[in-house]
Amino acid sequence: MAKNKHIYDLIAEGEHQQLDFKFEISDSKKIARTLVAFANTDGGTLLIGVKDNGNIAGIRSEEEYYMIEAASDMYCKPKVEFEAKEWNLEGRIVLEIKVKSSSEKPHKAPDKNNLMQVYIRIADENIVAPEVLELAWKKIRIMQGTHIRISKPVEKLLNYLDLNPYITINQFRKIARINYYTARNILSDLLAIGSLGYLFIDKRIVYSLSGLKNEDN
Repeated sequence: MAKNKHIYDLIAEGEHQQLDFKFEISDSKKIARTLVAFANTDGGTLLIGVKDNGNIAGIRSEEEYYMIEAASDMYCKPKVEFEAKEWNLEGRIVLEIKVKSSSEKPHKAPDKNNLMQVYIRIADENIVAPEVLELAWKKIRIMQGTHIRISKPVEKLLNYLDLNPYITINQFRKIARINYYTARNILSDLLAIGSLGYLFIDKRIVYSLSGLKNEDN
């Protein structure tokens, strides 16, 4: 029991942003979405052989591991690296898959229609990331040390955030009187240089000076 305490403690936490349970792996494309969501956010642990309610069922065969390998190799673009470890819990094998937050984000995986999408992890769900975040991640590598010019729209954005905790892209468009693409480019620039963070509030992504990545509401 003592040597397995780590895994029992994890199961006791229940599913959350950095922890997901899977009874079994029946679809490598679906598991790819969890791998990329962890890699695109703060990393996380996937426990295979554990039901959503925390009951330990155990994996059915070694095929579970190979399906995760297939998910990473075939359906995660770019590939998501992971570490795997088996735990014997009362005669049942639980597979622990650990994924680190990636420096190669954005990672993509196929949705139900086989369209490649960027996923992030919010609470215990994998959701499609907004275009602003995807663009910001692509800019991070080329904008290190870059300074953003304080244009009128940027000034209006910062003034708004001095008085309000967060802003949506549509609110930004309205107060600055700019089109979607200009708003998207400004927000992604500010995210890329670390001047803005994003939050998840009322089932939507919003942007804030707080520097936090996400928040459940």
